[in-house]
Amino acid sequence: MKLISIVIAAILGLTYGQYYYGFIFSQKICLFAGLTLIMPTLFNVKLSDISLVLQFKGLMLKGLLVNYVALPLIAIGIGLLTDSFGIAAGLFLLSVLSGGGMVMHWIKNSKADTSIGFILLFINIVFVSLSLLMLHVFGIYTSEYFGESYMDEINISNFAKAVIYLLILIPFIVSRVIIFIKPLKDFITAKQGFISNISIFLIVFYLFGLQSSQSLFELYDFEPELIYISMIAVVAFYAAIFALARLVYNLDSPQERAAFWHSITRYITLALVISTFSTGTFGVAMLVPIMFAYIIQIPFSVLIDKYMFKKA
Repeated sequence: MKLISIVIAAILGLTYGQYYYGFIFSQKICLFAGLTLIMPTLFNVKLSDISLVLQFKGLMLKGLLVNYVALPLIAIGIGLLTDSFGIAAGLFLLSVLSGGGMVMHWIKNSKADTSIGFILLFINIVFVSLSLLMLHVFGIYTSEYFGESYMDEINISNFAKAVIYLLILIPFIVSRVIIFIKPLKDFITAKQGFISNISIFLIVFYLFGLQSSQSLFELYDFEPELIYISMIAVVAFYAAIFALARLVYNLDSPQERAAFWHSITRYITLALVISTFSTGTFGVAMLVPIMFAYIIQIPFSVLIDKYMFKKA
């Protein structure tokens, strides 16, 4: 159902942009995403849980190496084979954004350690600025290979500061305040799934309704092969990260199971937000693998949860 709503939101957004000139990008969408998708997940993050980082430092280090070294290298390898700067950038962005809005759902379903899950979620949100820096470095060192010029028109380093405020600091502060308003906290917790679904629908509609997203029609008209190349690349990427995560993590351990989910799921909605202001730098093809990631990751996660953890 979530996948269908996302597809509908994307179609409606593209249709709106086609007939009504589209939206102009605003960083306020990041604040909206931070308050509706990230803030509710921070209710269960306790400062005392920081001790878990030291207690499971080996697992934390393993997760960092997988998510910020191994997966980017996989994305670079597949991206270079596509011969498209935009597709390679989209894959790379997915590779450096771990977890996502639904990762805690899968962690709970598989009876994994939710405390570790929340700590990893918080760490990965804090590392968004690192992810943006890695995307910047990716652009610098791969543009020549693709025969493209890399112009950091949007100044990723400045946007990273906005991301820290809008996706980390403000949501965390708001979550600390709401914790003391128990009726409001209970309501948001009870309706979190509904709030998440509505939020993702509105975000996807807005992002695909942007004026810049209309370039997707031109891409389909002039370079339709990039659509199929993107699909193959995204399937290969998810197959590779699943194989790696299955090899690296001990799924009999609740803690490692939580880290496993943070590796095989990517923060697609955040990737879509970031990619929409990066199309002027990497090209509109950057959006395509992220679109396909929605179509692949959700059913992929359902199948893993159903067939790998059904006994749990």
